[in-house]
Amino acid sequence: MTQTSGHSGAGADLILAPTQSTPSVAADWRSGRLEMAGESYPENTYEIFDGIISWVQTFLELTDRPLRLELQLSYLNTSSIRAMIDIFDRLEHFVHSGRDISVLWLYNNRNPRSAELGEEFKEDYTFEFDIVAIPD
Repeated sequence: MTQTSGHSGAGADLILAPTQSTPSVAADWRSGRLEMAGESYPENTYEIFDGIISWVQTFLELTDRPLRLELQLSYLNTSSIRAMIDIFDRLEHFVHSGRDISVLWLYNNRNPRSAELGEEFKEDYTFEFDIVAIPD
């Protein structure tokens, strides 16, 4: 796991290079964007997700700007799904106080399971949650 742009504290970007079992992560403080792409099935999910959850929480607490998540996750193991639920639960808390929050769930049109997972997440939350197929 490589964090190339500082820590997940206030005002910091968070950049994590992908590994065989973890997605790439690019969190841009200035633009209020969090992008994740790839597969997530690490042995210790919270090694990667603790920093992401912390970044999201800090961004939502210290700014009033919109937050956009762009997720292109082709596979998540059970513990990664739980970590995503932790993130989405935080988003839901802040959207109830009027925050502009949205999720774009991208999936390969040959991977219907990823689309189904996006739909399962979307059912549980009230923030904008778009699910979009991308061609091969």
